[in-house]
Amino acid sequence: MRPTNRPRPIRPRTDALKNYDDIDFFKTYRMSKCTVTLLLHQLEGDLKFDSNRNESVAPIQQLLIALRFYATGTHLQAIADAHRVSVPTVSRVVRKVSRAIVKLQPKYIKMPATTAEIENCQREFNKIANFPFIIGSIDCTHVKIQSPGGGDAEKFRNRKGYFSINVQTVSDSNLKVTNVVAHCPGSTNDSDIFINSQLCHDFEMGVYGSSCLLGDSGYPLKNYLLTPYLHPNSQSQEQYNYSHIRTRNTVERQYRVLKQRFPALAIGLRINLYTAVDVIVACCILHNICIDEGEDIPPQEMDNSFLDAHIEDGQIDHYYADNNRNEDIDNEAARAVITHNFFS
Repeated sequence: MRPTNRPRPIRPRTDALKNYDDIDFFKTYRMSKCTVTLLLHQLEGDLKFDSNRNESVAPIQQLLIALRFYATGTHLQAIADAHRVSVPTVSRVVRKVSRAIVKLQPKYIKMPATTAEIENCQREFNKIANFPFIIGSIDCTHVKIQSPGGGDAEKFRNRKGYFSINVQTVSDSNLKVTNVVAHCPGSTNDSDIFINSQLCHDFEMGVYGSSCLLGDSGYPLKNYLLTPYLHPNSQSQEQYNYSHIRTRNTVERQYRVLKQRFPALAIGLRINLYTAVDVIVACCILHNICIDEGEDIPPQEMDNSFLDAHIEDGQIDHYYADNNRNEDIDNEAARAVITHNFFS
């Protein structure tokens, strides 16, 4: 039966800041009340309505709806029922809040810019396993999405067979996201994302001086992007690889913490493709804010093995064949110099 002239119900909305204690609030929304309040002050101008016509959703309610979606990735109906709004309202709110958070990207996601910042970043990475000149470790992870439809839909199907966005981030030694590219289809190779990124252009232009990134074997060896030896044939090369693995592990830990904090990125996003891109970047920004504010990783609401399986499913390695690694003599020489000077 198709309802006609059905009145729109206005359901009273709960005040989570008052009704939840600190522990339940943190578990439900993945952030403390203090950090949510801090975030609200920065977003309120983009979220508030000019009037309260038609019982408009208050900025704090909008923010909590979006945070709950990031925390679960569940169907919008469940979010709507919990916050006593309609499903279309949840969809609009998630899109609106995510776009507002993305505006904060220049403030919270940035590579070290000054000489002092670069040197400090190198020192912090060096403390991990004595690897010199490093200002970031780079890798990609897949975030599952529904089929975007259209003629290009199959570009988003990755090697494991599901639709995804291949997300590239750079991690600092404290697991913060310092660079993110979150718009590439799941079939895109990790190295292609980097080569076509602004970050690669900046390194090619010498913006970061002699600083380097660490990447796995899915990336081509560059004088500013150091990869491991595939077949180490000396003790110094083995020591280089050992230090490389321990140092580059920061980006792998970053993805695990990011997806544990916001499980929607592990379970998948059943929303519009462009909104999904905004959600991914928004979660990276919130992840950095949580680190800045000293937030713990929230306890899981689901079985750990279930979430771990989803996190693992998002890691898809791309390896070059030995004869197709795009390594030239200069890049090999740069790695050899570091190996000889620091790991012999």
